[in-house]
Amino acid sequence: MLTSTRHAAIVRRLHETGEASVTDLAEMLGVSTSTIRRDLNKLSTEGRLNRVRGGGSIEADEVPFQQVAQSSSGTKDRIARRAAELVVDGDVVVLDIGTTTALVARYLRGKKITLMTSSIAVLDELRDDDGIELVLAGGIVRRSYHSLVGPLAEHAFRQIQATIGFVGTSGVRSDGTVMDSTGIEVAVKHAILDSSLHKVLVADETKFPGIGLHAVCGHDRIDTLVTSETADASTRALFADAGSDVITV
Repeated sequence: MLTSTRHAAIVRRLHETGEASVTDLAEMLGVSTSTIRRDLNKLSTEGRLNRVRGGGSIEADEVPFQQVAQSSSGTKDRIARRAAELVVDGDVVVLDIGTTTALVARYLRGKKITLMTSSIAVLDELRDDDGIELVLAGGIVRRSYHSLVGPLAEHAFRQIQATIGFVGTSGVRSDGTVMDSTGIEVAVKHAILDSSLHKVLVADETKFPGIGLHAVCGHDRIDTLVTSETADASTRALFADAGSDVITV
């Protein structure tokens, strides 16, 4: 692979995800970690990314929500539709920030539930559904990702007890660790998991292993994994062995 082609692939990946580690990029491109380190240093010098410990990043607010939404959109839609079937009338639901969880909201239309989120994309999906009691957590507006983040959002989620909560991820490691690429979202995910009796992870096949520098939780904390049939089989088996219900579409 030409150096220019590799550099373009690295920048494209960071625009999709916000952050990526040296190890993830080396695996994705089939080159050594030392090559990736040189690439990241060069791209940082050119001002095309931020060099961070262990990898590279592009400011989260420069990663458009719609750009991420278009990645694996067909699979995400099937996962969202199946995940929404886990919700029944009367449930108290919490939905994470993200493109897949926004799709889950679309398939919750018509249900008689209470739903709390800090996702503006979810609000846009459900604002005209009178059957859903919609609660929006406050926070700092992250415009490019259609969301509210920060301590206010975290505090709001910790005030409720949800029947079921849905979280997304930027990557799931081979050891089952659920990761996130944006540090400011990790605390919100922790609060959602803490407030939910039943914890659901929605992740398409590109998230195995995906990317991410921040650990969210281990696979043993997830009650249900909804993913695609082509997601890494050995990682899916880890969830099943830990007692998670693994649903593939």
